[in-house]
Amino acid sequence: MAPAYGGTIFLRPLAKGRDNVTVGPYAYYDDQDETRDFFDRNVLHHYDFVGDHLTIGAFCAIAHGARIVMNGGTHAMDGFSTFPFNIFGHGWDAGFDPASWEAGRKGDTVIGPDVWIGNGATIMPGVTIGAGAIVAAASVVTRDVPAYAVVAGNPARTVRRRFDDAIVARLLAIAWWDWDVARIARNLNAIRGADLAALESAK
Repeated sequence: MAPAYGGTIFLRPLAKGRDNVTVGPYAYYDDQDETRDFFDRNVLHHYDFVGDHLTIGAFCAIAHGARIVMNGGTHAMDGFSTFPFNIFGHGWDAGFDPASWEAGRKGDTVIGPDVWIGNGATIMPGVTIGAGAIVAAASVVTRDVPAYAVVAGNPARTVRRRFDDAIVARLLAIAWWDWDVARIARNLNAIRGADLAALESAK
């Protein structure tokens, strides 16, 4: 099944054959210019030899121009220079200590289910964005984002929570994004609505 809207493409088929990427069902990218090269154009510095993993959860909506920067774009900052001498040869790679590469790594990047990432947002390496979160357009996410938070700015900060902690806990327990397609289809009004009891009874 393909999205009905012409500038939108589901990401899961594009991730096939990429061992360092996991994509949940129905996660999509929207771009009127290019869509099919998302993992080459919008996911930056994601090299197999670095070993980091990108997870994009089910039902994520990623808008035009959003970028995900992976650990291959980071530089170790513990020494006097941040320059990556070893990758240029010329004997500069001799005696290279791999631990110095590890020092710059931030870990895997995880975008949870039902996350909405706005136009031109940038996700930096090693962050986890919780389920149901919203990343405002042009934001730069440098730290973890709580579930159902709305973040904005550079660096992105929580500007509000979509729901209080008790409701968030109940929504995470429901985890409608893990339901089978038939159950989701039967309960779209509850999923899109604001009646938590109806959604819980659908579970």
